[in-house]
Amino acid sequence: MAHVQRFDHIGITVADLDSVTAFFVGLGLEVEGTGSVEGEFVETVCGIPGAHCEIAMLRPPDGGSRLELATFVTPEHEPGSPAAMANELGLRNVSFEVGDLQAAVDAVAADGYGLIGGIGEYENSVRMAYVRGPEGIIVSLFEQIG
Repeated sequence: MAHVQRFDHIGITVADLDSVTAFFVGLGLEVEGTGSVEGEFVETVCGIPGAHCEIAMLRPPDGGSRLELATFVTPEHEPGSPAAMANELGLRNVSFEVGDLQAAVDAVAADGYGLIGGIGEYENSVRMAYVRGPEGIIVSLFEQIG
């Protein structure tokens, strides 16, 4: 029996909700909603007594799966590794298809976010690049070609 009915969202915990939200909006995601969550529900789900989160839910223009960005008001967030590489265990990257890879890379570079490596091409079907976004988040951008 299959338990999963659909893919809903990926959640990323961040320190600066506004700047990370602005980065993803700059890539073309849209803010679906924002809010604050605290109390018994979030404490139970997260297993963190006293948890209080501010959340921004983003969606791609096609209305597909969403990206949830959350910052903890209480307790203080625990720092991650802002220089994590693709082979580090855990969430590896968030990936988005773009219409023009070079234009997307140039746009994030103008905001101070650079390539981790370079732009690669796979079997004349896709071009892809990893960008280090705010707070070290690895963002995979790819463009269909050929």
